[in-house]
Amino acid sequence: MNRLSRFRPSSLLRQLPAPLALGLLLLSACNSGTDQSGTTTDTAAVLPEPTDDAGSWYRQYRGLLPGTADSVTLHLQRLGTESGDIRPARIVGFYAAANGHPYELGGDTGSKGDSLNLRDLSKGLAAAVASGDADDEDEQLETAPQWLLKEDANQLTGTYNGQPMRLRRLRPGTGVRFAARNFVADVMPRPDHPEDSLRGHRVMHALVPFMAANQEVLAANIRRGLHGDTVDTAPVPALDSIWREQLRAFTRDYRADAAPLLAAAAKDKSGEYRPSESLAYEQEVNTYVLWNEGDLLSMGFFGYDYSGGAHGLYGTYVQSFDTRTGKSLRYDDIFLASAKPKLEKLLGQYVRPSLGVDASAPLTKTLLVKTLPVTRNVYLTSGGAVFVYLPYEIAAYVYGQISVFVPFSAMDGLLKPGLPVGSNPALTTR
Repeated sequence: MNRLSRFRPSSLLRQLPAPLALGLLLLSACNSGTDQSGTTTDTAAVLPEPTDDAGSWYRQYRGLLPGTADSVTLHLQRLGTESGDIRPARIVGFYAAANGHPYELGGDTGSKGDSLNLRDLSKGLAAAVASGDADDEDEQLETAPQWLLKEDANQLTGTYNGQPMRLRRLRPGTGVRFAARNFVADVMPRPDHPEDSLRGHRVMHALVPFMAANQEVLAANIRRGLHGDTVDTAPVPALDSIWREQLRAFTRDYRADAAPLLAAAAKDKSGEYRPSESLAYEQEVNTYVLWNEGDLLSMGFFGYDYSGGAHGLYGTYVQSFDTRTGKSLRYDDIFLASAKPKLEKLLGQYVRPSLGVDASAPLTKTLLVKTLPVTRNVYLTSGGAVFVYLPYEIAAYVYGQISVFVPFSAMDGLLKPGLPVGSNPALTTR
């Protein structure tokens, strides 16, 4: 079954784009303690670098977070732009607290293309709800950039919340390395009518594991996620084949919608009927890193679809991978069959700090539900599980995609053994 066949998204992640959707969601990893980045750069000379498509990359940077004693690792991803596109390139990413709680980042490269202007998406949502700024149900919440950085050789320099900051690039970095691939196409609504000024636009940004353990199995399972497959048994197409298949489907649907309306407009002699820019359909599918440390990799498969109307729709399907084997870790691979009732209670508890909701306030004050259902859209970090709810799933559109982090310490007796989360005490003592 293909989950991305009829997808549609918005602008909170369209800062990052569109995390989707894919909630963003999101990218990971941070450890408390001193900055170890200087010890990793010596090995870069003997390790080959991934070859990225123009304007795209996945990188890790490490430095001290101003105002804290913790070093953080920023996992950042630059989404390539097309030739001649003067808009800033989008940046998505994440960093994590010492307890494994990931915080999503989204932003762009600035007007000159040499900056990284990043917003704390996860923290921004809670702050907006707590301040009462989430009143307009038709507009996504946005915050000003907290991270204002510039690339300077192998480091980023600038400010975080107005305080000076410097981050060194980690080479080779932690976890799996990736090569970034871009696919872009403009589609004419009527191929035999070159006078049509409207175009459909389709984009795919993909990450391909580079010199990873269990490379073939891991790469195939990541492609399955990008393809929208929910099982790992079916043959998986090559990356180029996935692009061609999805482009054919987009082209077919776009022309079926747009061509009749353009033909009707051409026949209308009154001059009153003109198809609007709502026929400039857009579709995007991206791969995001959500966690990448030790034997655990978590990724988001983001989809955005605008096919007319006030705004597009988006969402991120998430998935973890055990890099010791390359295999996928879905809900049933992570949780015991008896876990659901307790998970529902935990989600009702931990969604509150995510949304800035007071412990005594009913969830219906902010959400469309009285209790939070257990979604199977979940991924792991070194410190817990992140449950991802798509726009409109539990809340109004203004709240966008909602991610709820539940620490392992709260899930004793709910998890299956053998998960690739290192020496987390909550698991090793079971």
